[in-house]
Amino acid sequence: MSMTQGDTVNEPQEEQALFLQQVVNAIVKCCEDRRIYENQKFGLPYTEIRCLLLFQEEEYLTVNEIAYRLDVAKSRGTKLVRGLLDKGLVESAEDPGDHRVKRISPTEEGRKKVQEVEAFHRDIHKQILSQFDATDRSDVLTTLDYLYNCMETVKKGLLAKQAN
Repeated sequence: MSMTQGDTVNEPQEEQALFLQQVVNAIVKCCEDRRIYENQKFGLPYTEIRCLLLFQEEEYLTVNEIAYRLDVAKSRGTKLVRGLLDKGLVESAEDPGDHRVKRISPTEEGRKKVQEVEAFHRDIHKQILSQFDATDRSDVLTTLDYLYNCMETVKKGLLAKQAN
């Protein structure tokens, strides 16, 4: 899935777009495979891992906030939280300002799990980067950052069209 040495910047845009599509699809597939491994490694469904990772920078969240951030229905957010409560990875407390609202926060065990997952992610990315020499590593990271910014620009354009 690599472009040949003879390819030039004058190549038809459709062929380049197809190549980009193939590479991005292959990267997504690789990430999906990592998720399957991650589920087995940590003994949690991926959605529960994603939910726990929301607490990387948050002391607590409500079920509504969790559902919104995971882009799931509130009922699905409630089910996810219930599963994590049953496993002792989060705890629920009444919000002092509104007794109808529950604050969800990670337990000590939940925080440890978040740290384990974060360390696993860092290790995988270090392993990937170790495949490049230092010069190429810098170029790849710069290019990926540029690709990300281009994707965000296109996304904003699509969202603006959708809003109209």
